[in-house]
Amino acid sequence: MSGFEIIVTIALAAIGTAATRYLPFIVFNSNKPTPKYLVYLGKALPPAVFGMLVVYCLKALSFTDVSGYLPELLAIALTVGVHLAFRRMLVSVAAGMAAYILLVNFIFI
Repeated sequence: MSGFEIIVTIALAAIGTAATRYLPFIVFNSNKPTPKYLVYLGKALPPAVFGMLVVYCLKALSFTDVSGYLPELLAIALTVGVHLAFRRMLVSVAAGMAAYILLVNFIFI
């Protein structure tokens, strides 16, 4: 790519990013209440997305060998336990991910 193409690409990426950040504030100003369907989507979509990610990540489990499913199940159990204890999504996901990585790389080789 030439220098001009690089600059145009960066400018378009910046404009697209700014538009997605500022457009909701322009469309839904503070004078009117947020539509009920958007409030519903804001509450319903995050758990649905996480549920879909869990199903996607577990679709290829192999139950023929313990190392094919036990690390995943232990990491999920830890994630659920940490989330029930602390109620912090980032801490829960980080703990589960760290546990899975450690299990796969050091225990279930």
